[in-house]
Amino acid sequence: MKLYCSMTSPYARKVRIFARETGLAARIEEIPVSVSPVARDEQVVRSNPLGKVPALIMDDGTALYDSRVICEYLDSLHAGRKLFPAAGAARWTALRQQAQGDGLLDAAVLARYETALRPEALRWTEWFAGQKAKVTGVLDVLERDADALAGDLTIGGITVACALGYLDFRFADDAWRTGRPRLAAWFAAISARESLGATAPA
Repeated sequence: MKLYCSMTSPYARKVRIFARETGLAARIEEIPVSVSPVARDEQVVRSNPLGKVPALIMDDGTALYDSRVICEYLDSLHAGRKLFPAAGAARWTALRQQAQGDGLLDAAVLARYETALRPEALRWTEWFAGQKAKVTGVLDVLERDADALAGDLTIGGITVACALGYLDFRFADDAWRTGRPRLAAWFAAISARESLGATAPA
């Protein structure tokens, strides 16, 4: 399998962590690419018309995207404990956490684009503030529900960890840990895993 990925993309990092946690990393060739909303990479576009990463090319040539779909596919390939719980409360907790992490990332990435890509004269202050408010709201819920992140690692925990790592990478001055000691402690513990260390953005 081949994985088109950016080494700084939190969505691609989610798949890269998932592959390591499920013992599938050796079966996947990571192909680093550089994409943005204003700079499409044609080799990525041929696999994913949205021009986004990650995009996984399966052994039969079929392309899968986005990170949620790719991770669920990878979970079907290994014989170990599934990171998408099969049923019951554990499944809905993991999927809710995945939605929280992805939603935080969506808002944070849009805020990043507003300041890093949009010309200064065209920047929309209220838009930026609205995205940052979403980030704060999710962080506050994750702090309140931090106990639900403890225990066996799932797709939820992986996604939340990628989201928090992205905040450290792109918004370090925001100090998201302030007032959120339980979430900060959980993130410190999970960050010690090999899969997270090996995929941390540089």
